[in-house]
Amino acid sequence: MKVAVLLSGGVDSTVAALLLKEQGHEVSGLTMINCDETVASRAREAAESIGIEHHVIDLRRQFEDRIIKYFCQAYEKGETPNPCVECNRSIKFGTLLAAARDLGAEKIATGHYARVEYDSRRHRYLLRQGADRQKDQSYFLYILKQDQLARTIFPLGDWTKSRVRKKAEEFGLKVAGERESQEICFTTDHLQLLAQRVNFIPGQVVDQQGNIIGAHKGLPFYTIGQRKGLGISGGRPIYVIGMDEARNQLIVDEERHLFKQGLWAGQNNFIMEDDWPEQMRVEARIRYRARPSPAMIYRQGEMIRVEFDQPQRAITAGQSVVYYQDDYVVGGGIIIRAI
Repeated sequence: MKVAVLLSGGVDSTVAALLLKEQGHEVSGLTMINCDETVASRAREAAESIGIEHHVIDLRRQFEDRIIKYFCQAYEKGETPNPCVECNRSIKFGTLLAAARDLGAEKIATGHYARVEYDSRRHRYLLRQGADRQKDQSYFLYILKQDQLARTIFPLGDWTKSRVRKKAEEFGLKVAGERESQEICFTTDHLQLLAQRVNFIPGQVVDQQGNIIGAHKGLPFYTIGQRKGLGISGGRPIYVIGMDEARNQLIVDEERHLFKQGLWAGQNNFIMEDDWPEQMRVEARIRYRARPSPAMIYRQGEMIRVEFDQPQRAITAGQSVVYYQDDYVVGGGIIIRAI
C-alpha cells in the first residue's frame, strides 16, 4: 500500500514511517511548512535516515488564514482556542490528505497516539484512545469524519512512548532522545503574538460583587482559571472566573467559583453513529490534560448539553469537550459556555 506519512522530523512521525516501511508498505514523507522553513530540512533528514521519498508543501498562507487568525480571533472574543484541533480538521486531515492522494498515496499516517478500527456491525470506522494513556491524543482527533478515518493509519496506537524511543535508538535515529515539545507550533510567546494582532483595551478587574480591585491589560490576555499574572494581592488566592466583555471587566474570585456542573457545546461531530443521540451516558473530557469525567449528554437542536456527575473546574469557552465510552471516542464539540 502507498502511504504518505505526515513527517515533522520528530521521533514520533519518524518511527511511524519506519514501522510502516518495515511492514512492507511503499512509504513517503509529506511535510508542510506552516511558519518555519527549518521543519522541511529536519523532516528531509529524517526521511533520508530511513530511506523514504520526501515531499514538501508550503502552507504558510493557508495556515495563517485558517489557524493563526482563528487563534487570535478566539482570544479576541474572550475564548481560549485549541489550534491543534482546528489544524487537524482543516490542514492535516484536509489539505495534506488531499495532497497525499494527489501524490498517489492510498492513505496517510501520522505519529498520533490513537487507534482506528473498522466496526463491521456498524459499518463505520471508530476512533479509540492510544494504548499509552499518558500520551493518548484522541482528544485532538474527535473532529475526524468517516472518509478521513477510512484513509488514516496511526502506527503508534498500540505503542508506548518509551517503546517508540527505544525503537528509534535501535535504528540509530538522531531524534531518539529529543525533548517533548509542549509549545504551540507557531509561536513561543502567544501573549506577544496577541499583543501584535488583536484589539484590546485595558480595563478593570472586579470581584463578583462588582467591586473594583485592580486593572487588567486587555481581556484577550487572560483565560478562565488563570491565577498567575493578575497583579493583585488580596491576601488570598484568586482566579479568573469570567469576563464581562460589554463592560470590559475581568472577573476574579476564589477557586471554588471555578467549578460548574455542566456546559453547552456546539459544532459537534459524532463518530460512532450518524444520528446524534437524544441522550447518552459518557465520560467527558473538557481539556487535553483533564481526566474524563462521568456525565450525561443531551441533544437540543444543534447543541449538546453536558451535565457532569461532579462539578468540573474551569470549563472554558473555545476549548473542546470530547465524549468517550470505554476507550472509544463517541464524538465531541466546542464549548460555548459553562452552566
